[in-house]
Amino acid sequence: MTAISPTRKPAVTTASLTPLTWTADVLAGFEQTTLSSTPAADGPIEIVLVRRRHPQPGSAAVLYVHGFVDYFFQIHLADFYAAQGLHFYALDLRRHGRSLRPHQLPNFTTDIDEYLADIDVAIAALSAHEQVDWLLLNGHSTGGLVAALYAHRGTRRQQVDAVFLNSPFLDMNIPAWQARLVEPLLAALGGVFPKMRLPGLSPVYAQSIHANFHGEWNFDTRWKPIDGFPIYAGWFRAIHQAQEEVARGLAIACPCLVLHAERSLWPKAWSEAVMGADTVLNVADMRRLAPGLGRQVETHAILGGMHDLVLSPPAARERVWQTLGPWLARCRSQQVP
Repeated sequence: MTAISPTRKPAVTTASLTPLTWTADVLAGFEQTTLSSTPAADGPIEIVLVRRRHPQPGSAAVLYVHGFVDYFFQIHLADFYAAQGLHFYALDLRRHGRSLRPHQLPNFTTDIDEYLADIDVAIAALSAHEQVDWLLLNGHSTGGLVAALYAHRGTRRQQVDAVFLNSPFLDMNIPAWQARLVEPLLAALGGVFPKMRLPGLSPVYAQSIHANFHGEWNFDTRWKPIDGFPIYAGWFRAIHQAQEEVARGLAIACPCLVLHAERSLWPKAWSEAVMGADTVLNVADMRRLAPGLGRQVETHAILGGMHDLVLSPPAARERVWQTLGPWLARCRSQQVP
């Protein structure tokens, strides 16, 4: 595993010198600050960084990156990391959740590198203002795809010491003939008609996790609608290109843990069976592509797991903690005093 150099110092940028102003977050016990990034074609970009309130900054931390039609709300995940001795931070990517602005299309992008730029800004802030010098990058679903690419070629990838991918979106969940014939066509159309709408997501997964339906979790349906946000061809193209990069193989240098559900299901309506399967992505794609992410990749299937493994029923969540905790301990044991 990669040892941490005690002399490594993060590069300091003008943006990182700007003091952070933390205010109360929508989640009790959390704070947020707004970071600015380079303006995009649709106007100014602001990204919101959330932290679990701590009396003192800590040198070891985790930066969590959510998925598509998602934002950070998993308080118990932050609690788990705190119990492991890590300070918790989460990034709501541009046009998502807390970072969504009135002039923006929800969750839209035409270039995955926009999200890598968001992580750049966040890591710069953590290094300059929060005294973080050991960092776990934790990505879920689309955030897992983003985190993998960042650890592979992000500007500040050398400041990432370990990567945990929770059901990463490494390939489209479509039949092989559609991947061969339809996917390239839609991706090409996305380059010409980026705001062309495509078929959206099934509501089954959101129904399976929200407390108003069949789940145990409360989240803001303005930021994470049960029926999802529209999928646009430009977003599809951006994801397609990112996944092609993954298919060619990445070179993540630090330890990488990939966890996914034991099985996938593709239900047309909710049933009890969806409470123990990934109903969003195909876990076979994760098994196939995970070994090509880097030199130190460890992969495990979680019995009874759902798409977001930490939102799975209690027994499956416990299996996540029992796998993630020891792996984290092994990674941190390589830290140079």
